[in-house]
Amino acid sequence: MQRVGIIAKPHAPGLADLLRRLLPWLRQRRFEVFLDAEAAAATGVAPGHPRAALPALVDWLLVLGGDGTLLSAARLLEAHDVPLLGVNLGSLGFLTETAVDELFTRLTRVCEGDYVLQERMRLKATICRNGERLEQPAVLNDVVINKGALARIITLETYVDDLYLTHYRADGLIVATPTGSTAYAMAAGGPIIHPAMRACILSPICPHTLSHRPLVLPDTVKIEVILQTPNEDVLVTLDGQVGIPLYHRDVVEIVKAERPIKLIRTTKRERYFRILRTKLKWGEAVRTRPED
Repeated sequence: MQRVGIIAKPHAPGLADLLRRLLPWLRQRRFEVFLDAEAAAATGVAPGHPRAALPALVDWLLVLGGDGTLLSAARLLEAHDVPLLGVNLGSLGFLTETAVDELFTRLTRVCEGDYVLQERMRLKATICRNGERLEQPAVLNDVVINKGALARIITLETYVDDLYLTHYRADGLIVATPTGSTAYAMAAGGPIIHPAMRACILSPICPHTLSHRPLVLPDTVKIEVILQTPNEDVLVTLDGQVGIPLYHRDVVEIVKAERPIKLIRTTKRERYFRILRTKLKWGEAVRTRPED
């Protein structure tokens, strides 16, 4: 864990000041530091590397930004077993749960080996078109099939493990991991699933048939979705950041990715419920037991 890569959100508030404190701190402790181009630009002096090249150079990644920055970093790790530590530089994140004011305390624990690696499942999507298989990067949150702004309701013929499920007539369909259950899938009415669960969620977006409800499936299934609506503007989006056009009779095949992502956790107790309460603004009554 002596070679650390730093991936940063460009123009994040306080990034330059944080890096001016962080880089000497790491180097004093004999870490070899590799900066991505955005992080290097914020320092004004340090050389940078292409972001895609970092996973092959380092033992772990320090991600400075928000959940979106961490999601984009995670897509670089399909062929690399490199864990991530996310540091939140904006509003509270579900994935980047380390706050700036506790960063150096967390890093000290990493130096001492006082941390655990928490695995999060990912999804792998492949677009099958005219006999060709177009593999897409693994995603941590979700694979979404959705219509464009001016498109009509689309029809999605859906199979689970080669068994017919239904024809969704809807604005789209979300296939989400437990990690992604608190993202777009939640906004579409899906359940919140603890990230340790081995499951995936199938959530239609604004279905025409009101009895079409979100469906929780084992993470071992293969999901196939066939676009049955011609001449419409339809996309497959990966973690809300990458979009691929989808055409009539294209098949989107979704399975669990072979390699999970690993997040570095340095707290002894799970913070997940605290993050849920804060992020979702759940009310709190007076507790009978104090929180650690």
